[in-house]
Amino acid sequence: MHFDLADLRIFVHVAEARSLTAGASRAHLSTAAVSGRIKTLEQQLDSRLFYRSAQGVELTPAGERLLRHARLILRQVERVKSDFSAYADGASGHLRIFANTTAVIEFMPEVLAEFLATRPGVTVDLQERMTSDIIRGVLDGTADMGILGIMVGMEVPPRLRSLPFSRDRLVLATPWEHPLATREAVTFEDALDFPHVGLHEGSTLFHFLQVKALELGLPLPVRIQVFGFESACRMIEAGVGVGIIPESCALRYQASMKLQVRHLGDAWAYRERTLLIRDEGVLPGCAQELLDTILSGEMGPLGAPPASLS
Repeated sequence: MHFDLADLRIFVHVAEARSLTAGASRAHLSTAAVSGRIKTLEQQLDSRLFYRSAQGVELTPAGERLLRHARLILRQVERVKSDFSAYADGASGHLRIFANTTAVIEFMPEVLAEFLATRPGVTVDLQERMTSDIIRGVLDGTADMGILGIMVGMEVPPRLRSLPFSRDRLVLATPWEHPLATREAVTFEDALDFPHVGLHEGSTLFHFLQVKALELGLPLPVRIQVFGFESACRMIEAGVGVGIIPESCALRYQASMKLQVRHLGDAWAYRERTLLIRDEGVLPGCAQELLDTILSGEMGPLGAPPASLS
């Protein structure tokens, strides 16, 4: 048995008005249309719902029973709409975001702290993933959005939409007294002659640098691996090795640590910080709000290119 919600609403209008004409007016339909819908409903239920007379209509026992059910059903539908309207307008909801190391460690904590402060009904699952996993997760719907660095020549699958929101690049950080610190031009290959301070095994940046070293036919000479760019910079400052890190965090830690920072001459060192979403479908309200907030540049330095190195 199939119930049409529109038919139930029409039935309730007629029952409460005790008139087909008045019920039709409430439903913004013609009297003939309403009469036809009531007859269809009676046929589906195999029950007479109204006694008709010149004075109007009166509910039959079957009609009385249906009116109780119809009111409960329509009330529940309104509750469902009310509950989900909060999700639609971004006031509530749950987001799953797959992001690269830089996003997870460097700027998303501040972005999310500010975003969530005014949205107590929103929860977020932020997971650090490899670039390939970020793309796959957004493609198959495991993640609502992805955040990664798009390198020169990197292509995004056609079913995804990439939305750049700021620029960054990878640089070489060295101890204050280091042979590479005096050079005007430095490449990643030059840096492979020295021990490296790297991030943990599961980080996207560590994996990316391993691949680039292999492309040169050289190993990545890792001396120590740490969690986070601040720990990496402290190790570099102490003379443990050199490190490849994003320029934005290199400049920040250089202000309080004795580090030398040099641009890399490699084309892949330049990156577009990019939001990745599915090309089809609609984002949850809270996800769309976060996306709009990041793209608008309201989070301050995210929207601007990094400052030049001295």
